[in-house]
Amino acid sequence: MTKQVSLTTQNRLIISGLILSTVLIVAIAVFAIFNIQKKLNYGYQNFGQIVSRALAIECTELASSHETLKSHADTIVASHDDIVFIEFRDADGKLIYKTDAHKSVNPKSPSITVNSPMITDDNKNAGSVTVGLSGSIISQISATTRASLLFVFSVAWIVFAFVILINTYLITRELRILHEGVHKISSGEFGFTIQDKEVSSEVKELFNAFNDMSNKLHIYEEQNIEQLTLERNKLEAVLMSIANGVVVCDNNDSVVLVNNHAHQLLDLEENQMLDTKIQNYIDTEGSYCFKDKIEEFKDTPLAVMEKKPLEFNIQVDKRVIKSIISPMFTRNKDYVGYIIVLIDMTKEAEMDAMRSTFISNVSHELRTPVTVLRSYIDTLYNYGNDFDYETQKEFIGTINQEIIRLNGMVNDILDFSRMEANAQMEKSLNSIDEVVNTSVEHVQRLTNEHNLTISVTKEENIPQFLFNYDGIERALTNLLSNAIKYSPENGEIKVNLNKKGDEIELTVTDQGCGIAPEHQKKIFDRFYRVENNIHTIKGTGLGLHLVKTTIEKYHSGKIFVHSEIGKGATFGIILPICTVEESIV
Repeated sequence: MTKQVSLTTQNRLIISGLILSTVLIVAIAVFAIFNIQKKLNYGYQNFGQIVSRALAIECTELASSHETLKSHADTIVASHDDIVFIEFRDADGKLIYKTDAHKSVNPKSPSITVNSPMITDDNKNAGSVTVGLSGSIISQISATTRASLLFVFSVAWIVFAFVILINTYLITRELRILHEGVHKISSGEFGFTIQDKEVSSEVKELFNAFNDMSNKLHIYEEQNIEQLTLERNKLEAVLMSIANGVVVCDNNDSVVLVNNHAHQLLDLEENQMLDTKIQNYIDTEGSYCFKDKIEEFKDTPLAVMEKKPLEFNIQVDKRVIKSIISPMFTRNKDYVGYIIVLIDMTKEAEMDAMRSTFISNVSHELRTPVTVLRSYIDTLYNYGNDFDYETQKEFIGTINQEIIRLNGMVNDILDFSRMEANAQMEKSLNSIDEVVNTSVEHVQRLTNEHNLTISVTKEENIPQFLFNYDGIERALTNLLSNAIKYSPENGEIKVNLNKKGDEIELTVTDQGCGIAPEHQKKIFDRFYRVENNIHTIKGTGLGLHLVKTTIEKYHSGKIFVHSEIGKGATFGIILPICTVEESIV
């Protein structure tokens, strides 16, 4: 494969100048040779005319003596190499005598033939003399002249071309020196100077200006490199400490920076991706998760990407990561690459799934009591008179239970909404003992339906302290309701109230199926519900979350759970004993 060499503008000008000068010199040489040849031919013609006239004058008197005329003509032809022949004719045009042709030329091809009349003294025509000239002299002179002119013009062209080439070499040499200096500066060698020996004055001024600029850049670099390094370190420190993951790529897709959080999100070792292509990253499913999106980003105009960055999700090690690709520009709006922001959306994705499950569960849970209420009320309305008192009482009792159940779900949803809106809970001095009694009374009907018993153990002399009565009562009722749901028939639920230092501890223990360790960490999350092969109890998934929020957020307390599979569960509440005087302090 041959390499194509492209001519620069300077080279094209040099070649054009040489061609133009060559054409001009050749044209001048041809013109000069043509004119000289013309002048020589004209002079040679005059020479032949003079020779013929001289012979005509000399031979007029000899025309009567043929022998003398012959001898004289032969002598002239023999004595001059350029005369080919001499021919004499009388007044009637008859040939008197013609010499033999000169032995060194072809008599049939004289270069010039000149004819002159022979006039006697009394102006009578005695005949004519014809002289044939070979033209050898003029040929020699012409050849010598042409050779001389061609030599002169050739030397002139060579000198001209040599001067152009030398001048071009000197100019390009100066440019090469300047180019080397610019290359040194561009590579960061500030302070590099160019030697200005044997250069023209104009170029010397340019070199001096370059050296001055280089020295100023060197001074500027020394003064500002520490500041620039500090600013760069600050920028990298900011990017490294950002809570979200950040991946910075140049305009060649090479990764130039990955902050700490991005290493964690993408499950990378330190500096693993630096100086590599971001498209080569493979997620946990073995897919090039960035490749197609980067291509889409590049195929979209930068103005569009600047206003609306490209957003998409990837999955790495069961984490859902939201990725946002935005272009990067300098202050002069020059495109230098792009930045990928990584946001861990795992909890949000799980919350969305839980929220969908919550909506489904709430819809189902609300539909059940509403359906029961509608059917029972419709039956009583249409056929109530046909039922005896006990049947009517049973129907009304069922309706009452469903209303209580519906009211509890609505209260959970309202409490959740209020707590999400950061509503305040007013606190006052109350007795935790009364809260326990009230909560146990509220669930007494449920325990009777499931043949359960609740045993309460309380420490004496627990003082009143500051808390929200309704909030703590709902929290304890919620724990008791859960214990009832998951306890077996004829089981026992234990409630213990103890004072431990400046805190009280309230626990609810059931004899249910227990909670696996992996669920215990998430059981207080909103919308989270435990489903297993042992039980599938319907609910909203908000109860324990509301308990946790009420205790920890609004009362600065703690909530905990201890459980083993098959051995029941114990849910506990710890509240600080805070009096009005202490709260004022």
